[in-house]
Amino acid sequence: MKSKIAITFEKCKKEKRAALITYTVAGDNTKSNSFKILNSISKHADILELGFPHNTPIADGGQIQGSSYRALKNGIKLKNVFQIVKKFKKLKPNKPLILMGYYNLIYQSGENNFIKDCKVAGVDGLIVVDLPYPENKSFSKKCKKNSINFIQLLSPTTSRERMKKIIKDSHDMIYYISMLSTTGGILKVSPRKILKNYNNIKSINRKKNLVIGFGITNKTIGSLKKADGLVVGSQLCKTIDNSLKKRLNTAKVLDKMVYNLKKKII
Repeated sequence: MKSKIAITFEKCKKEKRAALITYTVAGDNTKSNSFKILNSISKHADILELGFPHNTPIADGGQIQGSSYRALKNGIKLKNVFQIVKKFKKLKPNKPLILMGYYNLIYQSGENNFIKDCKVAGVDGLIVVDLPYPENKSFSKKCKKNSINFIQLLSPTTSRERMKKIIKDSHDMIYYISMLSTTGGILKVSPRKILKNYNNIKSINRKKNLVIGFGITNKTIGSLKKADGLVVGSQLCKTIDNSLKKRLNTAKVLDKMVYNLKKKII
């Protein structure tokens, strides 16, 4: 049985466009608002990434750290993240949702308990930033056994031999980090260079769905639309921050923003 993630990529490829993947932090700025944002942007986003808040991030830049801080300040717990997911998936069961975060929370919960909670809530995929290959092989197998996609990461410094191993071991989506930076950094590499690296990776196995993340904004997304998918995160977190400061309706502001992002890749 095909996963919702695989089905979504097939649909986007038939429409000859990249999949739009959005990232927001669970509980930013409240559990209620986080759900409203997910529900609103899901009208335009093809796949939703939801970060579980963490106070010691490795790859997150200032914008995502700010989102996590707001969520943690308001008392968000891991159980609340699953509650948000469950509530959303009851409303939109066919919209793929990926949880993204760090291994510490998984370790504290216990891998089996965490995967069970994911399955009950309706999580379609997991990105664990600090659990690299081959250390992730056991956890990845547990995810696959429970019909949850474990999404591997590749970077510009990953050797081709290592890439081959990671891609062979991957599930229905692979995440290419476009540049050596934390999230939210200004795109330091030209889109042409990113796509050249991207195409080199695709040549290893063209059947695998490969997405690009880091440095993707409304200004850069159009020049990278030949990818299978594009991830926008920090810009959304920054927009949430600005809308909260101005006391605007955050869900409506994000709805308009994601709609405009989608238009640039169609």
